[in-house]
Amino acid sequence: MLDILTAKLPVIFNALPYILQGSLVTILTVLGSLFLGLCVGVPLAVTQVYGPRWARALVAAYVWFFRGMPVLLLLFLFYFGLTELIGLNLSTIAASCLVLGMASSAYQSQIFRGAIQGLPAGQMKAAFALGMSEWQGIIHIILPQALRLSIPGWSNEFSILLKDSAMCFVLGTPEIMARTHFVASRTYEHLPLYVTAGLLYFCITMLGVSLLRRLEKKVRIPGYAVPEAM
Repeated sequence: MLDILTAKLPVIFNALPYILQGSLVTILTVLGSLFLGLCVGVPLAVTQVYGPRWARALVAAYVWFFRGMPVLLLLFLFYFGLTELIGLNLSTIAASCLVLGMASSAYQSQIFRGAIQGLPAGQMKAAFALGMSEWQGIIHIILPQALRLSIPGWSNEFSILLKDSAMCFVLGTPEIMARTHFVASRTYEHLPLYVTAGLLYFCITMLGVSLLRRLEKKVRIPGYAVPEAM
């Protein structure tokens, strides 16, 4: 077995620089999607908690749609359907970020909504007592705490987005999976190359999660954070 693995090392080393270029595309896609999901998810969460009934209904329909559709189907519907229908010309990377980001915003909105509703209701009453409006209380008191409490769930969403990004190769996005499949289909060395791709995904996941854990510890709110196990 060791001899077989040793024999495959030249194939891996030759393909590694090409696949590593795809890892940069993967990271860019995930970070772009995560940021878009954050920018859209926070207003959705605030609307679900503090908005009028009709706005909450619209947000619920949005969340239901994107949480109920497979990511692969959303990629096809958007890139091969909606973009052609409205004449929008996007690169595969931009389209991947947009679709993954919109899908992620539905999940992130529920993470943020849970964090907002987990805060004591008296904090908003205290904001009113200080003369703040509802929006001032949300922006200056509620959201800074809710975003900190959302980091563990956000870390999980990062891992999910990273795995979902592998499906973007169906659009031709030159990420890890697309480049690995390209090399494997020409060298017929599928197993060692796909194992290499899996290790790259694993390393990116561990790096991202560890950075978010450090961020979580740095911005931890005394009295809200779960104490670490001894």
